[in-house]
Amino acid sequence: MNHDELSRCEFLASVLVTGQRPSRLQRQGRYTSESMRHPGKMLPAIAATVIDAFTRPGDLVVDPMCGIGTTLVEAIHLGRNAAGMEYEPDFVHLTVNNLRHAQAQGATGTPQAACGDARNIATVYRGLHDKAALVLTSPPYGSQTHGHIRSGRDNGGGKIHKSNHRYSTDRGNLAHQPLPGLLDGFGHILANSASLLRPGGIVAITVRPIRIKGELLDLPGQVIDTAQQHGLALIGRYAALLAGLRNGVLVNRASFFQMLETRRARERGIPACASAHEDLLLLQRVTDLPGSHK
Repeated sequence: MNHDELSRCEFLASVLVTGQRPSRLQRQGRYTSESMRHPGKMLPAIAATVIDAFTRPGDLVVDPMCGIGTTLVEAIHLGRNAAGMEYEPDFVHLTVNNLRHAQAQGATGTPQAACGDARNIATVYRGLHDKAALVLTSPPYGSQTHGHIRSGRDNGGGKIHKSNHRYSTDRGNLAHQPLPGLLDGFGHILANSASLLRPGGIVAITVRPIRIKGELLDLPGQVIDTAQQHGLALIGRYAALLAGLRNGVLVNRASFFQMLETRRARERGIPACASAHEDLLLLQRVTDLPGSHK
């Protein structure tokens, strides 16, 4: 990391106050209404904070698993250029519409998006090698998430209805892999994405712990280990708030299902808590670190 990038890293507080507004309000008017059906969206304030901290206007930002295009949208709103890749054609459609919407609102950056397997991103975007200042992304948390609900209060006293909770029905989607396979695939995505970075560029990953069959897994720690196995070194770790902060007290913004699962776990004697933050992991290619032999 060069002196300028080191200064920007030190500028960040250890806790990023990125949840002051609920996620729906962060996206309202800035993203198309149809894109809200994606089951695992990055919080816009997290993307904007990271992009602002580690890039400058005109720089290139890459997201190899771009979903509805949050990283790309926030990048072009900040005057950066952006390149993204997404496996699901339906989500690529959402990304493209969100980018068009951002440009209609005056975003000045130049975006591009491709559909395909992000493990091949270095081939698809071969013209961008050594060009990106930042890779910003997040791994999937399995084949489905909490999604959206309509409770009895919403549907006249009927059963709870769950929707928009599956990433895909395509078994080729990395989200369908058991955790070891998901991590292996994510590691190859990180390595290929890192090849697009210019010297000193940053890889930033947002990730949180997950529960599988009731067991809490340190997914951030496993992502760090995976990244290290693919030539990346951890240079910073921060907490990006999903909750609001009011007078020193956290304002819970956990979903209905997060609260329900937390309560059920506590009833079984498990000291569970609803997530109030995501880990923000900053990494750099080992060959870019001071003292490395290139």
